[in-house]
Formats: sequence, structure tokens, C-alpha cells
Amino acid sequence: MSVTVSLSRDAVAAVDQSGQLADVLALPEQLRDALWRVQSANIEPHDAPGGLVVAGMGGSAIGGALARAALGDRASRPIVLARGYALPAWTTPDTTVLCSSYSGNTEETLAVYEAAGALGARRIVATTGGKLAEAARADSVPVIPLPGGFQPRVAVAYSLVVALEVAGLSGAGERLHAEIDVAAAHTEELLDSWDPDAEDSLPKTLARGLHGTIPQIAGAGLTAPIAYRWKTQINENAKAPSFFDELPELDHNEIAGWEGAADVGRFSAVFLDDCDLHPRIRQRIELTRGLIASHGAPTFRVESIGQSRTERLVSLVLLGDLVSLYLAVLRGVDPTPVVVLERLKAALSQG
Repeated sequence: MSVTVSLSRDAVAAVDQSGQLADVLALPEQLRDALWRVQSANIEPHDAPGGLVVAGMGGSAIGGALARAALGDRASRPIVLARGYALPAWTTPDTTVLCSSYSGNTEETLAVYEAAGALGARRIVATTGGKLAEAARADSVPVIPLPGGFQPRVAVAYSLVVALEVAGLSGAGERLHAEIDVAAAHTEELLDSWDPDAEDSLPKTLARGLHGTIPQIAGAGLTAPIAYRWKTQINENAKAPSFFDELPELDHNEIAGWEGAADVGRFSAVFLDDCDLHPRIRQRIELTRGLIASHGAPTFRVESIGQSRTERLVSLVLLGDLVSLYLAVLRGVDPTPVVVLERLKAALSQG
């Protein structure tokens, strides 16, 4: 599909048959609802000297990575991800383990739930139901109920807020309740600027620039996990390849690969910037952009918007979600179904 095609609300609706755009635009309400859901779970604060492990996969895991970035140096203990079947080897009984599975049936997260129980670590569950909720209720483990009806990746506000709140409840970081509330209001202001009926909005301009290319998304510090989120959203929504790297590491290896990029395909590069990044990182972004552009690839530098770390983080998450949706429309594919993922799960269930 040509990049000259309309990306109006009606044009998006014709492709976005499951209405994912409406879910993305509801991000401010979801942030507030997530706070309410954590509060309604009535979880008692419990100091965890061993830190916090966030166990999950895909869209259920990204909240832990984003929460760790939002906290930054306000995290007082380790906050790590367990994206797999096992806990980190150093996990002790005084660690809190947040098991996050939107469906409640993610086999990797169920395995970590059992491992944490065998270890004697404190467990907290966030899910819509499934086997995980059933096991948690049988074990008297606190359950934070998530709303149904989303693809897991669309529930990013919930996975982010739950991880932030559990970090606060376990003593792994400051409570950011007020900051999340302000970020929700700030997101509403951004949506006024990025209204789907505005043809020249930033998300649409970026989507048109990336269409027909394989994007490399790069970040650093606060923006590193957001860059990974952009990559996975492009994968799942636009059904297209994309890759992710982190500065300054990519300047020590990946940058050399751009010399041959034009020989194997059409690539592009997006750098997610933030006002709080190390000055040398910000200098590297501009220099690296120039080197990549010299090989004929389009490059984009996108800066976060907002005052607090949470505001700025959420601004780039929202932007990436919209860009991935518009890329799906430009490709003429419904962003919501992930048929190949379901086929893989079905094949695994028979094994």
C-alpha cells in the first residue's frame, strides 16, 4: 500500500477491524484504572530486601522493564525480569516475585510461579484469570485483577502501573502514585496533538517515513526498554521485521553493519532521545545518525515529552504504539490478530 494512502480515522477503521486504535487512545483512562485495581487488591506492604522479580512474557513482561526505567535512581533495590521458565539463580526467600500473565495461562510464568512458591518467596499475581489466578487463590496469593478484552500488548498501562506499585509495596522503589496520575493527564494533552483525524501528526509522519523499511529502534537509559517496545509493537501490529539496540553499545559493533545494509534490503533507524540522557549519549545519537544516513538510510530522532520520568516514558510508549498501528494500515494488515503466535502455542500444547 502506498504511503500516500489516507491515515484518517475511517481509513484506519477499515483495516483495524478489532478496534485496537480505540484501546491505544484510552491509555490515560487505563493508567488511572490500573491504579484503582492495585488499590482494590488491598495488598499489604511487605519489605523485600532481596528486591523484585517481574516474571512474564511479551506484553506482560514489558511493564517490568518500563517500571524499572521510570524509577531510575529512585529504585532502592534490584528490579529484574524473568522472561522464561526459571527465576534468577540469586533469588532468595526475601525477594518479591510479581507473576504477570494477561491470560493467566502463560506456561513460562506458571513455571516461575511454582518455583517462587517452592523457594518460599512472596508472590503477587496480576492476571485476568486462567490457571494462574486459580493457583494463586488456592495458595492465598494476592491477585491484582486485570480487565479482559485486550491483546496482552495493549494492556501496557496495566503492566507498567502494576509493576511500579508492587515495587513501592515491596520497598524496591519509591511510590509513584501521584506521578502516574499526572502522566495520565499529560497523555490526554498529547492525544489532542496526535488526534487520528490530523493527517500531519507526528505518529503518521514517522509511520510514512518508516513504511517499506526494516526499522532499527535505538534507545539508552530511560528510552532503552521503550525502544524494545517499539520493535515488538512493529513486529506484532505491522507484522513486519524490526530490530532493537542500545547506545552506546551499538556504536561498538552494529554501526559497522550499516556499510552493507543497502546490499540486503531497505533499512531505517529511529533514535529515542530523552533530556535526561548522558550528554555523551546525546552526542552519539547525532553522530550515529549521520553515519547511518551516509549509507542512504532514512533516520529519525524522536525526543520524549514531559516533565517527570513517567510522563516522558509514557509519551514515547504511546507514540510507538500509534506508529506501529499506522504502519499496519499502510501495509493493509489488521494489527490485532497474531496468527503465527497462536499456531506456535497450539503446536507447543500438543508436545
